[in-house]
Amino acid sequence: MKIKSRTFVFPIFQLISSCLFLACASNAGGQRHVSKESNPDKEFVNPVFEPILADPTVMRDPVSGSFYAYGTQDDWGDGAGSRLVPVLKSQDLTNWEVVGEAFESKPRWKKSGGIWAPEAVYMDGRYFLYYAYSTWGDANPGVGVATAEKPEGPFKDHGKIFDSKSIDVPNSIDPFLWEENGEKFLFWGSFDNGPKQGTFGVPLQGDGLAITDANSKFKVAAGDLEAVIIHKHEDFYYFIGSRGSCCEGVRSTYHMVVGRSKNLKGPYLDKEGRDLRERGNGTLMLKANDKFVGVGHGSRIMADDANQDWILYHGIDVAKGKVSGGASRRMLFLDKVAWIDGWPTIEGDMPSTNAQNKPYFKQ
Repeated sequence: MKIKSRTFVFPIFQLISSCLFLACASNAGGQRHVSKESNPDKEFVNPVFEPILADPTVMRDPVSGSFYAYGTQDDWGDGAGSRLVPVLKSQDLTNWEVVGEAFESKPRWKKSGGIWAPEAVYMDGRYFLYYAYSTWGDANPGVGVATAEKPEGPFKDHGKIFDSKSIDVPNSIDPFLWEENGEKFLFWGSFDNGPKQGTFGVPLQGDGLAITDANSKFKVAAGDLEAVIIHKHEDFYYFIGSRGSCCEGVRSTYHMVVGRSKNLKGPYLDKEGRDLRERGNGTLMLKANDKFVGVGHGSRIMADDANQDWILYHGIDVAKGKVSGGASRRMLFLDKVAWIDGWPTIEGDMPSTNAQNKPYFKQ
């Protein structure tokens, strides 16, 4: 999110009514859609939660088996004010309930800003929440970390890991955690045009609370991408990122692209062999359609118990672009990821609008 590129512009679609196909059901401070033409026990229809869960991160709690989703601090326009990282819970990735907020109060290592783009993981018997702390156009945003004993929180803040000045990367937001073979890496980065722009990775210390050395950072993508996801499938690591504007209501142009590498540190190349460290590169994975725009900032890819892969992300209904307070109405979406010729794909490269089978999870 945040300092947005406006170079890649999709058409602005004519407004249509979302009530022709979907009926809304109340759900503990939020809503989920139920299709009049679907079987709600076996099928779902996008979006899976509204009004807002922006920049979602989703994890499956290994203790309870439940799923938890966390999103950017936002005012949903319902009179409850700005939620400090809303927390949702689900048993199947499709039916979500609001269970609280991750923070009881804002972290104190920055004077002003919002808590954006959280990244939730379970490591070493604790729940970790990496987060960005920033304002729009912030000259020195940063990334912090908090931990909790329960996925619902409350999360105890451990403070700043780094900010843009200390790590020497502009617009240092959108953290993503990767752990493999006992090593931990933090990926981050967002839109910027300067010479030091881009998405980077850096090793973390064993406790996951600090980096090892700022000089150990490595670049994996250019500064026209953000919201990094790293996923390993068979012999490749995949970088999935978002490009365009996230937060302009129905004018949002967010979309997702992908590249892959045999090495975690890259280089990540698209289908045409172009390096994602150069601006404009990447193979399209998800774009807008005539109903939903601003689709992007996905969660990590997760497998269900039938070994089907799924991704959650946010998007905006062209008929309802913003909530009453002016925030973009970035709802939560779910779609299946298929692997075709070694590349992750979403059917039609667009968010689904019809009923589809739910993920399968053993009861």
